[in-house]
Amino acid sequence: MRDRKAVRVPGPTGRASCDGKRVVVVGGGIAGLAAATVLAERGAHVVLCEREDHLGGRVGGWETVLADGSRATMTRGFHAFFRQYYNLRSLLRRVDPTGDALTAMPDYPLWHAGGHREGFAGLPRTAPWNALGFLLRSPTFRPRDLTSVDVRAALPLLDVSVPRAYDELDALDAADYLRRIRFPEAAHALAFEVFSRSFFAHPSRMSAAELAAMFHIYFLGSNEGLLFDVAADPFPHALWDPLARYLTGRGVTVRTGTPVRRVSRASRGFTVELDDDAPTADAVVLAADVNGLRALVEDSDLATPEWRADVKALDTAPPFLVSRYWLDRPVRRDRPGFLGTSGYDLLDNVTVLDAYEHEARAWAARTGGAVVELHGYSLPDGVTEQEARARLLAQLHEVYPETRSARVVDERHELRADCPLFPPGGWPTRPTVRTPEPGLVLAGDLVRVDLPVALMERAATTGFAAANHLLSDWGVAGTDLWTVPTAGRGPVLRTLARRFGRAPVA
Repeated sequence: MRDRKAVRVPGPTGRASCDGKRVVVVGGGIAGLAAATVLAERGAHVVLCEREDHLGGRVGGWETVLADGSRATMTRGFHAFFRQYYNLRSLLRRVDPTGDALTAMPDYPLWHAGGHREGFAGLPRTAPWNALGFLLRSPTFRPRDLTSVDVRAALPLLDVSVPRAYDELDALDAADYLRRIRFPEAAHALAFEVFSRSFFAHPSRMSAAELAAMFHIYFLGSNEGLLFDVAADPFPHALWDPLARYLTGRGVTVRTGTPVRRVSRASRGFTVELDDDAPTADAVVLAADVNGLRALVEDSDLATPEWRADVKALDTAPPFLVSRYWLDRPVRRDRPGFLGTSGYDLLDNVTVLDAYEHEARAWAARTGGAVVELHGYSLPDGVTEQEARARLLAQLHEVYPETRSARVVDERHELRADCPLFPPGGWPTRPTVRTPEPGLVLAGDLVRVDLPVALMERAATTGFAAANHLLSDWGVAGTDLWTVPTAGRGPVLRTLARRFGRAPVA
């Protein structure tokens, strides 16, 4: 079921098959898997190359052995599968048609160290009643605080469209935007800073247009709400291993542990240089992360100097740390599976995996313990990994005091810095799916697409769009895309925003 106002973007029309076109997909994350799926379903001979030993990209996972001898699956952290992720869910339905791989979280709780607490369960799903319901029951928003809000500057949030929002707001950073609207400080910290840091960057380094688009996607523009689902099993078991089998069943060659060194133009198509092979292809999908894409483009003489310069200018968000602890005793039974936090030093959220994930739940049941994961996004300059680990753990003890007496059975830590950064002013030069090089397309959450999508859904959407671009060039039918409404939710809200709203000013 979709929001009745969800927007269908028709795929290209044409023949049913591309008659064995050869395509190399570079990158086995969500974007690469989405592109490979549609291309294989249209008869392409696809080789999928992934440099890691597992699929899924930043939503991947791998086996580890704990100190007590247990086998567990480590990942790069919690991911929320929101109900408005239409294209990602379309991809997953290939291997999970009934949706059993995902389980619903009852709420999206947010805690501030100052004592403010929010949640989104039980709110109306229709805008603007969802926002009004949130305001009326929120302990954070007080009537006298709201009188300070610059209503005219806030009204454009009721009519966010892409790419218009970027034309209007991309020059501002998200923190400055919120200051100019004059949202109450507590509301700023809870309802906006928590969300913006989900993009792995502090609001001062993030485009205001990205924040406005996110508010549209998850709140005022969609009736799907802010509640979400999570994977009931570790990502490889629930999602990517079944999808790999689906792809190989359609003739896709899936090669993990296979970095691509260079892509070059051949007399007919491309040559893709691997460590042990150099397959040729009619087309190439580059679905690598920022660092991988920059390195590959630098080593490959493709497209135009201007395009290569735009790729080189892409940047990554600051480092983030995921710390997972296997503890010898449980957390309180009423602790949520996921908790967003603000004001707790470096800590941005806490996940109790045994509240919802079968593997973690089995370990906790067998040992009487708990599996807890901590995230710290946008780590400050100069903070070492050891210091960040210690500070996250100390804040866990503040948030959930019962963990202070727990013994750590084992722990795993992932410090990474490979998420795309969407800085102010970056939209005009952000690379798009189509490139100046015929037969070469991009996909991934770093890629510009003129639709209101974000995070995992941007990856899936650009993967489908990349396949569609190639199929369209070959006269072959593609796949439809879906998105939340591409403008304000209703005519009254749009009229208010367009007639009385204005861009925020200092």
